[in-house]
Amino acid sequence: MRLHIHARAFTGAAILAAAIFLATYALAAPNDYRFELVQAQPAGPGKTAVTVRLVHVPDGKPVTGAVLFETKTDMGPTGMAQMTGKVSPLPADQPGIYRFQIETGMAGKWALNLGAKVQGEDGTVRGAVDYEAK
Repeated sequence: MRLHIHARAFTGAAILAAAIFLATYALAAPNDYRFELVQAQPAGPGKTAVTVRLVHVPDGKPVTGAVLFETKTDMGPTGMAQMTGKVSPLPADQPGIYRFQIETGMAGKWALNLGAKVQGEDGTVRGAVDYEAK
């Protein structure tokens, strides 16, 4: 009888620990990713080509196949978040790389704000990269 009670307690504790682990993993998963600036270069008058990489932070590997559904740019880094630009996706030539053509109204420090869905993750991965528009 005593062994049966210990087994039930152990099983209950194991189920509780698994539930806590899964809940923590599901909530923290989007924080396991980071957008990194690869390159920002002039692409014509008032245009900048911006290349970013989405990285899975725990292993440092690029993330392929993410769906970027939110792309906005503004001059938030210089205190003028109301100054926005137009972001257009460009084809990428490498897995895990995401490219954009950004039309800005003026040169200066800009932020590209991104939102993505990563396969196998419930939450939305959000991040921003700062770049210089010339």
